[in-house]
Amino acid sequence: MAVASFVMGLTGLLVFNLLLGPCALVLAGLALTRGTKRRGRAFLGLALGAADLIVLASVAAADQSFSWSLTG
Repeated sequence: MAVASFVMGLTGLLVFNLLLGPCALVLAGLALTRGTKRRGRAFLGLALGAADLIVLASVAAADQSFSWSLTG
């Protein structure tokens, strides 16, 4: 679960951050409560999941939409 939360958090920075961010947070929390041996990846998944939601909030505040693109 720690690795899955890390991958979801990392992928969520680019696409589907509304869906993948909370999933990364939940999986990281579950991995930490179950005592995973990969605590570093669980903490990274937790941080990246939070970053996904921060990116979503900043994009929504900047141009009142829930999506972003590189072309502007």
